[in-house]
Amino acid sequence: MKKQKMSDKKEKELQKSPAIVRISEDEIKTIAEDLRLKLTTEETSALYDFCGDVCKDYQRVYEIVSPTPTVKYPRTPGYRETKDDSWYYRCDIKGAEKGLLAGKTVAIKDNVCVAGVPMMNGSKILEGFVPDRDATIVTRILDAGGRILGKSVCEDLCFSGNSATSATGPVKNPYDPTRCAGGSSSGSASLVARKVVDVAIGGDQGGSIRIPSGWCGIVGLKPTHGLVPYTGIMPIEITIDHTGPMARTVEDCATLLEVIAGYDDGNDPRQIPAVPTPPYSKLFSDRIKGKKIAILTEGFEEVEEDVAKIVKEAAYRLKEAGAEVTEVSLPIHKDGKAVWTPVAFEGTYHTMVKGNGHGYSWKGTYDLSLQEALAGAYNLRPFDCPLPVKAVMLFSEYMQRNYQNKFYAKAQNLVQLLTMEYNRILKDYDVMIMPTLPGKPFKLPTIENSIQETLKLLSEMVKNTAPFNSTGHPALTINAGFTEGLPCGMMIVGKMFDETTVLQVARAYEKIRDGT
Repeated sequence: MKKQKMSDKKEKELQKSPAIVRISEDEIKTIAEDLRLKLTTEETSALYDFCGDVCKDYQRVYEIVSPTPTVKYPRTPGYRETKDDSWYYRCDIKGAEKGLLAGKTVAIKDNVCVAGVPMMNGSKILEGFVPDRDATIVTRILDAGGRILGKSVCEDLCFSGNSATSATGPVKNPYDPTRCAGGSSSGSASLVARKVVDVAIGGDQGGSIRIPSGWCGIVGLKPTHGLVPYTGIMPIEITIDHTGPMARTVEDCATLLEVIAGYDDGNDPRQIPAVPTPPYSKLFSDRIKGKKIAILTEGFEEVEEDVAKIVKEAAYRLKEAGAEVTEVSLPIHKDGKAVWTPVAFEGTYHTMVKGNGHGYSWKGTYDLSLQEALAGAYNLRPFDCPLPVKAVMLFSEYMQRNYQNKFYAKAQNLVQLLTMEYNRILKDYDVMIMPTLPGKPFKLPTIENSIQETLKLLSEMVKNTAPFNSTGHPALTINAGFTEGLPCGMMIVGKMFDETTVLQVARAYEKIRDGT
């Protein structure tokens, strides 16, 4: 009888604004059967009481008030852009009076939180969501005097290298409106290329900064993993998440990198405390005399002949700046995309979908409002997810049910091998060079394309970009020339946290190319 009174007391405590509905004995039995736990009647009863105590801790977590995010710079929500396919939402947020970005206009990719400004990450499932915080990089841009003019269109949940999946419609290539701008940072690349803004922020899990930068003819840098904090940006998979600068010039790219790089006081678990942050804006010069450059031969395989020719000729022109240029082979590069795939699929499913954008087992700041918005969307409207994400969900669930995380785990182990092999080349050479993309910008799909054809277009371009999301090496694309009136990107890959050398090589080529 005494035990029953104690249980009644617990029940009353849990009934006060309950955070969760207490699990019943029947639910314990059902879950135990599903998990094949073979509980006895006595164990079931004991677990019922035990879970009642656990619920009290959950209740307390529910009651404690979370810190309110600080928003430093005033703004209005702005307005929905309908005339320019590269903007999702327009606003005008002015930063500090002085700083490295004073006088510079900035576009923010729409997977990045800007407090009070709607964010849909290109997807119907998030439409109507308004963040309550600024991402760390947004605060840093404003502190440096940048002026944010709006949120640029990105692909649906950022899961496409094409530019035809956003719920707001396709983003057209600035050089040919029948072709794609590249994705997923499609709007950012287009706005920079058309001189609507000076610089932009992109995100990159498989090439999503470098693909659109390459096809739009601008400079785009995927920094070393963890150099730039991802706090306040919608995650896809923690080990391949990157965010970085997009600009028309190497100088502007270096300046924006300097502003956004650096440790975020433990808020982002992708970072280490000793993140090196040299003054990139002062070190980006063209001093590359004596630098050793490796042209990675495997990076030129299965690349359109005209694109490969332009990029290789551009790489050899670096001799004019005093660099040594050598062709080098690394066969494992051809397996880089395969190694990336299980991580990109299963990691995305467990982090972005099942984990509502965050998941478990990492220490840092969780965006609770974004998490709640995604939880509601995935539970109520999973059918509104884009087809590429449906493919990830379907295949990853199949793998989980039949193989658990066997292939994800092996792929992560192979990432270590891939990293060591690139580092072996980079021990003898300062950078590696290859085409950013395997060909010219794809034609935008039309109703004449089958679903199979359209789906194939979404990741056919990542063979050179995706491996460096897995390993985390810094990789920059710069325009190497034109073929049929379309830009060709040259990718420069450097040592971990050696963005300075990558920028210097890019600047040297920029000067040679432009005759300055």
